[in-house]
Amino acid sequence: MLSFERLKVWEKALMFAKTLVIIADKLPTRYQFSFADQLRRAALSIPSNIAEGVGRKSHRDSSNFYSISRGSVYESINIIKLLEVLNEPCNYLDLNYILELWSR
Repeated sequence: MLSFERLKVWEKALMFAKTLVIIADKLPTRYQFSFADQLRRAALSIPSNIAEGVGRKSHRDSSNFYSISRGSVYESINIIKLLEVLNEPCNYLDLNYILELWSR
């Protein structure tokens, strides 16, 4: 087991990313090459940057990767909020549930 796999934050990020990918996969075709693609990339970035940060030798390098991961969380939530504003009629876009999942 690699050291990042022992981190609760990485486990949480992995489950959060899984939820985002599921949401992206359920988006209508008209959003697949814009919102869905960007949401998948942001989702991948969250746990990946945590893992990469753990593997860095300096605190400064590690902090940079953790910061990128946090930014990807914000980017993901922004995409979900934008889909809500566009009145995307999908019951899986429950932002409160997504935020609750992240805050656990």
